[in-house]
Amino acid sequence: MVKIGRNEQCPCGSGRKYKKCCLPAHQSNQGAELQPQKISVKEEVAKLQQAAANHEETLKVIGVFIFFSTKEGDAWLLELTDMDAVVVARAGQAIEVEINESPETIEVNWSHQFSVKGKTFTATAYADKAVETHTTYPTATISGTIRKLQSRFSSELLEQIHVDPAK
Repeated sequence: MVKIGRNEQCPCGSGRKYKKCCLPAHQSNQGAELQPQKISVKEEVAKLQQAAANHEETLKVIGVFIFFSTKEGDAWLLELTDMDAVVVARAGQAIEVEINESPETIEVNWSHQFSVKGKTFTATAYADKAVETHTTYPTATISGTIRKLQSRFSSELLEQIHVDPAK
């Protein structure tokens, strides 16, 4: 599960920062201590697939994950540390994605590696090295988000996120 920081987008979907949205309500709940908000990547992917089915353009950031959908009905889950990606919807149709979550880990069966250059989103499939490019994706927003995340997390911290399955 992923903890929501004060400056992250609020998990309620308002688009506002958590500290300016639901955090005050959580803090004032009868003087109870604020419990870290748990986010399920599976649940977020399901929400993303629904947005894609409705042809809604969305972008959400949680930790090192970027979730986005397009008006064309495509949706992707991106991961910052290795620039991994997996398509979760095409033309409004959900695609089943293997995600295993526990309180300590999140494992995603990544299908692509991605890059964003200018107005082009490029995804290269791990299986057959097939390359697909998209020029209608929100590349400026994705690029800005990547730069922001890279400045927020140190390279040492990003390296610690991955566990080598061979070890």
